[in-house]
Amino acid sequence: MTLFPSFFKSKPASRTGAVRIGHRTVPLLFVPHPRARRYLLRLRADGVARVTVPRRGTISAAKAFVARNLAWLEQQFQRQAAQPQTPAAWSIGAELLFRGVPTRIEAETGWLRFGTERIKPAELAADLRPALQTHLRLLARRELPARVRELAALHQIAVNRITIRNQKTRWGSCSRRGTISLNWRLIQAPDFVRDYIIWHELAHRRHMNHSPKFWQEVAQLCPEYREAETWLKQHAKLLR
Repeated sequence: MTLFPSFFKSKPASRTGAVRIGHRTVPLLFVPHPRARRYLLRLRADGVARVTVPRRGTISAAKAFVARNLAWLEQQFQRQAAQPQTPAAWSIGAELLFRGVPTRIEAETGWLRFGTERIKPAELAADLRPALQTHLRLLARRELPARVRELAALHQIAVNRITIRNQKTRWGSCSRRGTISLNWRLIQAPDFVRDYIIWHELAHRRHMNHSPKFWQEVAQLCPEYREAETWLKQHAKLLR
């Protein structure tokens, strides 16, 4: 069996392969990881199955691991197919998610309208995403900090500063100094999801971790937090 080169002498190279699932050929990417304790399998959005290989793992054992999990891979493809897809471009007639509702982008003379919002772009480009995102960010900066202060006041939770950011991998964060940062894309989510993220960060003002006590705090502040997390998992790709 072929062992990966030493993790301590040089950075190990990823290796590729493929596996057949029904009518589909699935590309495999074997990625050695020096701190991994077991084999892990993940289906990426581009249809590549990423296989994490532990330090003393082998290609043959990794392939056997994939073979044992073909049914799981097929389930992941089905889940991907069932998820709502965001349009490649935001153009006239396309829909964007706004306050949790799919909302059509419509054109009026020199103006754009979606839902209750009406903006005048510099030009009616093929992709209206930059103009619409600028407007959504302005809404987020106006609405989200006010909502944080409102919810914080309900339970007398001190917040020192609130920022609205373009976070790529987070919906929000809370620093030890009391700064709460929120992703502007929350303006696209339903109110109960937006509020859950805010409650989540406010709970960190009392517990700077994800311990059982933290989740107990979240459950008290936001009893429907599980429903909000489920919504985010199902619709995260639409918040772009």
